[in-house]
Amino acid sequence: MKNIFKINLKSRTMFAVALVSLLFYNCSDYLDVNTDPNNPTTAPLDQLLTDTERNFNLITEFRVYMAEELSAYVHQFTFREEQDQYGTRQDNTDIQNSWDVAYSVITEADIIIEQGTAEEEMIIVGMAKVLKGYTATIIADIWGDAPYSEASKLATGIVSPVFDDQTAIYENALALIDEGLANINSGQGSNPGTQDLFYDGSISKWNKFVNTLKLKLYNEIRLSTMFDAGKLNALIASDNFMASSADDFEFPYSTTQSPAEERNPLFRTSYLSGQTSHYASPWFYEILKGWNPNIHNGVEDPRIPYYFFNQLTPGQLPPDVGDPTTGDPKADYWDRNTGFHTIRFGSVGPNRDFASRESSTYPGIYPAGGRYDDGEGGDADVDAGTGAAPHRMLTYHESLFIMAELIQANVISGDARTVLEDAMNAAFAKVDEVVANSATTQTVPKLVGTTAVDDFIDGILAEFDAASEAKKMEIIMTQKWVSTFGDPFDQYNDYRRTGYPVLADPNGPSPEYQLDNGDAWPLNDSETTLTRPYQVSLFWPQAELNVNENAPAQKDATTYKIFWDN
Repeated sequence: MKNIFKINLKSRTMFAVALVSLLFYNCSDYLDVNTDPNNPTTAPLDQLLTDTERNFNLITEFRVYMAEELSAYVHQFTFREEQDQYGTRQDNTDIQNSWDVAYSVITEADIIIEQGTAEEEMIIVGMAKVLKGYTATIIADIWGDAPYSEASKLATGIVSPVFDDQTAIYENALALIDEGLANINSGQGSNPGTQDLFYDGSISKWNKFVNTLKLKLYNEIRLSTMFDAGKLNALIASDNFMASSADDFEFPYSTTQSPAEERNPLFRTSYLSGQTSHYASPWFYEILKGWNPNIHNGVEDPRIPYYFFNQLTPGQLPPDVGDPTTGDPKADYWDRNTGFHTIRFGSVGPNRDFASRESSTYPGIYPAGGRYDDGEGGDADVDAGTGAAPHRMLTYHESLFIMAELIQANVISGDARTVLEDAMNAAFAKVDEVVANSATTQTVPKLVGTTAVDDFIDGILAEFDAASEAKKMEIIMTQKWVSTFGDPFDQYNDYRRTGYPVLADPNGPSPEYQLDNGDAWPLNDSETTLTRPYQVSLFWPQAELNVNENAPAQKDATTYKIFWDN
């Protein structure tokens, strides 16, 4: 057999040298136990951005984050837990979770900024700066002073970051957002495309969002010494804000359950649980019904069946508590005419703590991807909805309400009535859009173009025309509160800044609720009480104070105000 591996002496010598060199190289590489080629020390920037955006979304979410508490503080849900009567404590897990994930966003954003700047990927760096700045304002809005300048410096040996002054945090955040927008528009680096969960890398939409975010933040600080009218006027003059719901800053949830759970957290915590915990606020319900004697009286909101789902049909006694023999519903709050069943804020009544899984009213198709209320009742279980409803954080219709507030406050020029009307029309269109994208199998009627919507808007505008200047502001803020149902973070900010909407007060001089079923079991206002003051900020998480040597003493959350709070 012919030997094809003929190697002369010179070739053998060169082969041996090469083999020894290879062995030494491999040995050196093998012994380098601190380097794992399958576990890189740096991640692709676009993937880091995706994770940062996922975490940012969670800061103000439901289920195990701060929306659980804030939704009670703005009276859109009521609870049997500590947030009832404004009782959120220092060791509240939901608040701790929001604190932790906010600092995860800051840490991840700093990694993107450092790595991306070195790699000249400035578009992604700009997006990270905007998210970091937005996060910083959320931290200051909720907690006031907080770690910021040293918050992500663990690698440099800082384990106890100082608590920066809240105004300094805000000033830095506003500057960082401006830097971020400039980076986004630099054209330097790659576009993250679909790795950007908010806008698929659309530079024009990022511009509209950032400008609208700045509008929101300037509005929040308009009563503080930090407010700069010149900057706001320049922003208004640029006129590059969200122009439709296609520009909304929201996190898209879907019907997907595997390999990852992607349904709306409010849907999951409501429809998938063994017992309800989110009770629809009767104060909110009565304003929607047009029963409140002081606001929108006689003007019923057609969004009620989109906002809430009644398991009970009209006239049906709650099956898990009602007594069919006597007709006693044994309900803390029950509207016989619609089947709306819930508990009251601050209730100490005998029916407050009865199990009501089979009868309570649930979050509907708009806020949670739950069920549209067609009046036929049914079980609020996993099959009652899809969970495909977005987390709306800053939307086109919200930006119009912000404009209306600024005009009404004489901060910018314009016609507040016209902008209010535009805002309401956009808000109804948003409900239709969410329903259309919900993958529901129900037949759900559209709102836009209906007589009910036209009559409602006409009724609100007639109320606005007859109102005092202060009342006009209340109407604008109340409609914003109604239209942004599901976003209690901004509503909490609005209430502290303006005092609107007016919230339920069990200790008030007049009857708190107006429901009258005309039966032998009327509501008793003496069964509701308020024993704690309103928390104008939230406690710093006690776990942070316990381990951070530079942390201040725990605050009094009922007196510790945010710098822009009027």
